[in-house]
Order: sequence, then structure tokens, then C-alpha cells
Amino acid sequence: MNIHHRSGEIAVHNKTIAILESRLGESIAHLVRKHGGIPFSAPALAEIPDIDPTHIAELLHKWNTAPPDIFIFQTGVGVKALFSATDALNLSDQLLAQLEAAQVVVRGPKPTAALCLRKVRIDGSAKDPYTTTEVLSELDRMPLQGKQVVVQRYGETNQELQKVLEERGAQVIEIATYRWSLPENIAPLIDLMDALERHHIDAVAFTSASQVSNLFSVAQQKGRLQALQDGLSYTLVASIGPVCTAALHKFGVSVDIEPHPPKLGPFINALKGKLSGS
Repeated sequence: MNIHHRSGEIAVHNKTIAILESRLGESIAHLVRKHGGIPFSAPALAEIPDIDPTHIAELLHKWNTAPPDIFIFQTGVGVKALFSATDALNLSDQLLAQLEAAQVVVRGPKPTAALCLRKVRIDGSAKDPYTTTEVLSELDRMPLQGKQVVVQRYGETNQELQKVLEERGAQVIEIATYRWSLPENIAPLIDLMDALERHHIDAVAFTSASQVSNLFSVAQQKGRLQALQDGLSYTLVASIGPVCTAALHKFGVSVDIEPHPPKLGPFINALKGKLSGS
């Protein structure tokens, strides 16, 4: 590795940082370049549409007689996908009426913006840093026992949210709008393993637990599990937050960087500080 610490240095000049993010990959790469680093792109996730129009139509019909009490929206892209499906079914007015009659809770600014485009009233909005913890804080003031709660899934089931809702007596209905999958092209992930083995990577930035699972899945398929673990042990490992960190620990990987709060800005700043020795 070519990490050289110098007193007072505050840049990541010429440090190579592997980025496994897909949707925000270029945004992270831009921040890395801005601070003098070299991004190494190895997307570990593909966003696959996973909305079933027939299921949506059935739910909306059922809700005419048994309407939900609470809707929880976790992502802007999920809100847009749901309304795209109801637009095609000519059922958006019905969905809007059901949202008007229920309480609507959002995870952050992106689902808020998407709902505002449809003039949906927001009853509860998670505070910064917009994690499940903040969503649950918003739900603390809402009675959940016996309530029907619709949760818009993002990528995969939010197990923490689902568990707490059920423990508080809610009936959870999950709406899948998209799911995470391996990218069709896994060559960049294999290139990353090669670069790690050659000690050409200074840091690896993990921004979701799914990235961890997919990277290690590819390594296992290629018979390179131990080599990947060894490669990561010789570089800095940055995790966006506790869920991601737990996934890395599951594979025996130590985490050097975890920002507080778990957001992109603090994540990049923590990475910069660690690499520069500030």
C-alpha cells in the first residue's frame, strides 16, 4: 500500500479508494477526486424493478374495505415506482385517497420530495440522519397495536423495522418496488480482488450490507474467499454504518472507519481523515 502519513496533511492525494456503490457511485467518485484521491469503481449492486402490478391492484381493491392505517415510504425511487404502476393501472386516484385517509411516514427528503409531487400530506418525517432509528422515533407517537402498516421496501426487507413493528402489534404489509441483485457484469468486482491482492487499493468504501454480501458471494463462486479476506486485511475498510459493519464482521473483516452519523458527507470526511493521518 502507498499510504504515507505526514503531520498536518489533510488530503488523500494519489490514494486509491474502491467504491462499491452503484446508484451514488459517481457522486462518491467525484468527492474522492475532489479531495485528490483516485476512485476505483467496482459496483456490487444492480437495482432491478420488482413491482407486481397485479399484486398492487389486488391490494388497492382490498384496501377499499380494509384500508391501511399507516404508510411508511423509505425511498424516493420506490415512491416513483409505485405511482408509475398505479398510473398504468389507472388507480393513482384511489391510492391518493387511501393515503389521505391514513398517516404517512417518510424516511427522509427523497421520498418526501416524490410524495410532494403528488401532493401527499406527510404526517411524520424521520430526522437527520434518516435511518431506521429515526423512523421508529416518529412511530413512537403513533399507536401500532392492531394497526395495518404498509411498508415500501427498498432493495431488501428492512428486518429491523419489520421486527419492531410486529413487536408493537402491527400487521405489516410490504410493497416491493425494486430489489438488489448482482450486476450482470461482475468483472469490476474480480478486478477489485486482483487489485487488493496486489496491494494497489488504499481503502474500500462499503455503503450497504448488500454490497458486502455480493462481493463475498462472487469471491466464494470464484474460489477466492480467503484471498479477499486477506486483501481486505491489508487495506483500510470503511463502512457507512452499523448494519454494514455487522455484515463485514460476519465475514471476519475488521472495520477501520464508521462515520457518525451514518451519512455520505461524514463518511467521506472520515475516510479523508484516516487516509491523511489527520
